[in-house]
Amino acid sequence: MRSRVLAGALALAVVAAGLSPVTAQARPGDALEAVNTFIGTKDDGNTFPGASAPFGMTSVSPIGSHYAGWRYDDPAIRGFGHFFLSGAGCWEQGGLVSMLPATGALPQVFDHKQYASPYTHDGEVGKPGYYKVKLTGYGGIDVEATASTRTGVERYTFAKPGDAHVFVNVGQANDKEPVTASSIRVVDSRTVEGTVESQAFCGGKPYTTFFRTTFDKPFKSFGTWSPAGNAAGSKESTGGAGLRGAWLDFDGAQVTASTALSHVDAEGARKNLEVKPFDRAREDAQRVWRRELSSVDITGGANDDRTVFYTSLYHALLQPLTGNDADGRYRGFDNKIHRAIGWTYYEFFSLWDTYRTQNQLLALLRPSRAKDIAKTVLAIHDQGGWLPRWAYANQETNTMTGDPVVPFLVDLWRFGALNGSELQAYQALLQNSREVPPAASPFQGRSGNPSYQKDGFVQYDPNFPKKGQDTDPNHGASATLEYALGDCSLSIMAAALGKKDDAKALAEKARTYRTLWDSSLTDRGFSGFFRPKVLGGAWFTPADKPFNPQSQDGFHEGTSWQYQWLVQQDIPGLTQRMGGAEAVGKRLDDFFAYTDLVKDPATTVRKEWVVGPYNYYNQFRYNPNNEPDLHSPWMYALTGQPGKTSAVVRAAHTLFTNAPNGVTGNDDLGTMSAWYVFSALGLYPAVPGTGQFVLNAPRFSKSVLHLENGRDVTLRAPGADAAKLQYISGLNVAGRASDRVYVGLEQLTRGATLDFTLSATPSSWATAPGSAPASPCAG
Repeated sequence: MRSRVLAGALALAVVAAGLSPVTAQARPGDALEAVNTFIGTKDDGNTFPGASAPFGMTSVSPIGSHYAGWRYDDPAIRGFGHFFLSGAGCWEQGGLVSMLPATGALPQVFDHKQYASPYTHDGEVGKPGYYKVKLTGYGGIDVEATASTRTGVERYTFAKPGDAHVFVNVGQANDKEPVTASSIRVVDSRTVEGTVESQAFCGGKPYTTFFRTTFDKPFKSFGTWSPAGNAAGSKESTGGAGLRGAWLDFDGAQVTASTALSHVDAEGARKNLEVKPFDRAREDAQRVWRRELSSVDITGGANDDRTVFYTSLYHALLQPLTGNDADGRYRGFDNKIHRAIGWTYYEFFSLWDTYRTQNQLLALLRPSRAKDIAKTVLAIHDQGGWLPRWAYANQETNTMTGDPVVPFLVDLWRFGALNGSELQAYQALLQNSREVPPAASPFQGRSGNPSYQKDGFVQYDPNFPKKGQDTDPNHGASATLEYALGDCSLSIMAAALGKKDDAKALAEKARTYRTLWDSSLTDRGFSGFFRPKVLGGAWFTPADKPFNPQSQDGFHEGTSWQYQWLVQQDIPGLTQRMGGAEAVGKRLDDFFAYTDLVKDPATTVRKEWVVGPYNYYNQFRYNPNNEPDLHSPWMYALTGQPGKTSAVVRAAHTLFTNAPNGVTGNDDLGTMSAWYVFSALGLYPAVPGTGQFVLNAPRFSKSVLHLENGRDVTLRAPGADAAKLQYISGLNVAGRASDRVYVGLEQLTRGATLDFTLSATPSSWATAPGSAPASPCAG
């Protein structure tokens, strides 16, 4: 998460009702046909509509004027790139090796902003593994795309086949994605290959992508362009930044291009290249997607509900991306070539985001992939010396703050993904928790550890030096809360491994958030808020005014109001500081504008919660656009009011729609989508490391999760109606009545049936003192 925007202050689903790709309805029961890949392509959801395989290295999608690639209202398509991240927030977003079909006279200057083609949404298709659009320039050209794990395939059909060209642009990519060097070479009559050196995400360092593209027809003629100009018949263009690429001329009305990428070398791209007839490649891609999406079956709900659900599941299954080549080789964090034999090495880990939702969804539905993800993270530690935070290709960008890798990896352990590697992982996590990488290391780690380990808090220092875009002392208060949450999760792992002394010490660290509780602060009639401290222990106070809990001082992409709930590891301690359970309930009600919400959910969430683009600060409400408070609806359930959790979640669902602006905030590599999937199912992983799922009223009358071990989790909620607020009034688990507001991972993985009884008004279900799970790190 870096930049965010409100997910539509207006109900654009109505405006978009006439746009066929947005409103196309699915065949009943077909999960793939239910998906609409245009969801999230507007208002900085930053998803891409093009074709990809699950966790695919190579994708094919249009490029327009948006930094993430393309947005739904872009007037022209500049080309079709072959690398994208789904939902990320920083400017550098890929779009490498851009190709555009064209006809007629060649441009004098090969700048994709100038030679871009207009297009139409009429007939446009966005489905898993398949994208189609009609370019209305150049006499009319139909473009279709599909992809396997490492190869993207395009088919171009020209209305005017004479003078048909394909421009392969290696010097330009997505808007605001710097290309610092590139090369292209005509290898033979059907093939080109080359390199693109571009800048990694969020101000990272340049890295190199190798590619190879082959066509199903020979070139009639060709040429290259460079900053020096255009050269007909030239076979090569190479050099630094600037316009660079090749044009390829063809006879006939149709041509198919297949492109493979590699982060290793040219040979890797050659081995990754799969050449199939287009229709067979599309059928193969969609067969794989149907298998992935069929891991969850839902019954009930309107067509739009199915579309939003399965599109969310689709977005959650796009990343992390496959990182090793077909021969197993990958470029490690030591910049050396390693080989993954019998497993998949993954790349691109947005851990500050994904540790909260998407990680657990993959671990539950795809434990075999989760095991390889865990193995990848440990390989990064082995090769780089430290665990990652925001790992892009083979480098650490040091983007975002806190310590997300600890709850991320501990949850993978809890889900069984570290079997056989528990001690190795634990030692890496303990190092990360207690130490700081040396100055020479590219990893920044817990840069706030010196003051945190000594005094129990990360000092707030806006001028603290950093190795990348962010560093923890720049946001000392929120970093403290993140450290404490991570240490609690690690204490659970330590206890299970018999590390009693470590477990005790880590649990104590999990309560260090208390050092930042200032009981003297008041705001909106409430007393006590988290407040940053400076080195030495004094409270931070701005030079010109008192500290305001709604300010950005000391907090990353949020305020003390949002971060006050990031203490789910110690509910009793937080409750005591807020003045008791009744005071906590009132504070939650104010946070969610609950009184207004139950009267008019859709209006309230857009008026009170989603307040403006990129606006993290000067806020006192729930921010559904950003990660720090994603779990907070379940704080009601953890503090004895589970009915209000169900109401708030149903209200939040109104922000997820079957429209281009149908994702709230950046999707952040599937984080927001995974939030929706879990909350629509009726269970949420609110407390890292516990393996517990806190419950809310399901959105669908029946959902079945088909686990990899052959067992099913069935959630039945007769009468579920997503159009109104509903509450849980009873629950049977495996045929037995349950008054608990949670279920454990072990119950689910053995195969379980949860039968919910729903009501139109809140009930007393699960409100008893023992109904909520015990806090793992309470004092």
